[in-house]
Amino acid sequence: MKIDELMISSGVGFGTSGARGTVEAMTNPVCYAYTRAFLQAMSGQGRIRAGDKVYLAGDLRPSTGRILAACIRAVADSGQVPVYVGRLPSPAVACYAMLNNAASVMVTGSHIPDDRNGIKFNRPDGEILKSDEEAIRAQSVDLPTPFPVISEDDLPAIDDQARQFYVKRFTGFFAADSLRAMRVGVYQHSGVARDLLVEILEALGAEVTPLARSEVFIPVDTEAIREEDIKLGQEWAAEHGFDAIVSTDGDADRPLIADETGQWLRGDIVGVLCARYLGINQLVTPVSSNTAVDACGWFDGVYRTRIGSPYVIEQMNQALAEGTGSVAGYEANGGFLLA
Repeated sequence: MKIDELMISSGVGFGTSGARGTVEAMTNPVCYAYTRAFLQAMSGQGRIRAGDKVYLAGDLRPSTGRILAACIRAVADSGQVPVYVGRLPSPAVACYAMLNNAASVMVTGSHIPDDRNGIKFNRPDGEILKSDEEAIRAQSVDLPTPFPVISEDDLPAIDDQARQFYVKRFTGFFAADSLRAMRVGVYQHSGVARDLLVEILEALGAEVTPLARSEVFIPVDTEAIREEDIKLGQEWAAEHGFDAIVSTDGDADRPLIADETGQWLRGDIVGVLCARYLGINQLVTPVSSNTAVDACGWFDGVYRTRIGSPYVIEQMNQALAEGTGSVAGYEANGGFLLA
């Protein structure tokens, strides 16, 4: 099966960092084929070998478990060792895999409705770039004949080490009492980090109130905040007297943060504030981000790119190569990238 032809016949094409399509179109053979093509491309580049571990995680969509099972089968059939780390944020599985010099796969449709889903692919050194996408599209993949029946019931036991690492990354960076006496609301909805946020914030000393947990998937988009979420933020702030309210999109690679009045902050303001706090010298951001980053005068250099994290990462890598000091990137949706 040629991946370029599969994209046309299935309707499952490449979006940012991976494949995305309707749940009906993302059949087990399609998800299997995309995963094997990714691994073949990485093997061809010398980034992974037979016997290497590949870490896999997913969000809380109803279709995610079945797709994960198909991806795990593809990893095993490719000669790598699949390690299922559970339902975790995209940054959690990617960062833990990078720490172990391993590739990773995240099954998520991010912020889009749950009638769609996707698969994000990460190299051992981070997110795939446009050149990697081209290499994946050029692959031809052999499918098992007959193709096996695969369901969520085929998922292996969860390896909990990636979750533990994610928590320690925050509790090890900030002081244990850094949020002492602060009242923080966590808008849980159906975000995959909904319990992790509570655990981490409480460990840092905050008084945490979980809000609006949902067992039905809610497509929270941090760049296009729904009117009902705007209203909820204001109501929660008035009722509880929070110092802040925090949330994420579905796979928790984009933050959603409100101030004490319940007003949700723009992602490109959060990015500027985060970079300022971390002492970043050079910032990379797409043309869609606002001009506060230029007007504030806090940074030695600001680079603008096309929209999409692969373009941001390419420019970050170039800035690093030029030796211009510490580098970070962010997008208008709030996604923040450390170089």
